[in-house]
Amino acid sequence: MADAATIAKLEEGFKKLEAATDCKSLLKKYLTKSVFDQLKDKKTDLGATLLDVIQSGVENLDSGVGVYAPDAQAYTLFAPLFDPIIEDYHKGFKQTDKHPNKDFGDVNQFVNVDPDGKFVISTRVRCGRSMEGYPFNPCLTEAQYKEMESKVSSTLSSLEGELKGTYFPLTGMTKEVQQKLIDDHFLFKEGDRFLQAANACRYWPTGRGIYHNDNKTFLVWCNEEDHLRIISMQMGGDLGQVYRRLVSAVNEIEKRVPFSHHDRLGFLTFCPTNLGTTVRASVHIKLPKLAANREKLEEVAGKYSLQVRGTRGEHTEAEGGVYDISNKRRMGLTEYQAVKEMQDGIIELIKIEKEMQ
Repeated sequence: MADAATIAKLEEGFKKLEAATDCKSLLKKYLTKSVFDQLKDKKTDLGATLLDVIQSGVENLDSGVGVYAPDAQAYTLFAPLFDPIIEDYHKGFKQTDKHPNKDFGDVNQFVNVDPDGKFVISTRVRCGRSMEGYPFNPCLTEAQYKEMESKVSSTLSSLEGELKGTYFPLTGMTKEVQQKLIDDHFLFKEGDRFLQAANACRYWPTGRGIYHNDNKTFLVWCNEEDHLRIISMQMGGDLGQVYRRLVSAVNEIEKRVPFSHHDRLGFLTFCPTNLGTTVRASVHIKLPKLAANREKLEEVAGKYSLQVRGTRGEHTEAEGGVYDISNKRRMGLTEYQAVKEMQDGIIELIKIEKEMQ
């Protein structure tokens, strides 16, 4: 049972949400009085309550989603809130649906989407993973952060071949190393106000770090928003190479570090928007003709479930007609299907761009 002080804070937070008539978050939409009453006194085995789930969305009324999972069990215990939010965000993934088993498919079906090198500036595929047996950020102790980092860094240090590289802990990082990682766009900063409010940044920078291979085409973030963010990237449009590198890395890491997985929801992450495959495959792509015809761009993107963002990610403008375009769907389909959908969409966009000339 949650204690009286927590329940009092929850009641106050619920009142604040109710009063916020212009709040458009999924939290506001689905935390009805009956769901609230059903969940307000529940507590996970690790001690997380509904307050841990909703506090970021209560503090930041401009959130799009507004909830985070403090630990793996939260997705089950607080399912009356998480399930409808997940269904709404991952369009078409109904509460009765089950995410399919991991399937990277035939990795040789992926190609260079832009062999002439005229449109795609860079390609990136990432996934998130949580380590089994550890809660997510808000419930982690300082000792757990350190223990996780040592497991991750020793696992990564044993990688060989193209994946061989160096682990850089944020703790005690020199200014020179820091600057080098910033220049390479590898360094992550302490979380934004949404993550801060979710208590995701405690004991910073303890247990946080960055690993990259010698070619700078493979990167792992340790204990940023998720326990692990595994990233494969390179200049140009060779999605095949990028995908194959990611798959071999994930398979190698998984041999040594067991990941949190849920029968219905797939791989578990701190934020419900990343569940399932957790895969985001993206390109930075120049489409000057389509940029001038945004409607056509959005129409094709919609057909292939692509998300079109500005150059620097969410809520930014396209600089010089360069867009960040990625797969939107992560749940209810396999890793292979998610990336294949993105590949087909990008090839189609390039074809249309060429035809418009």
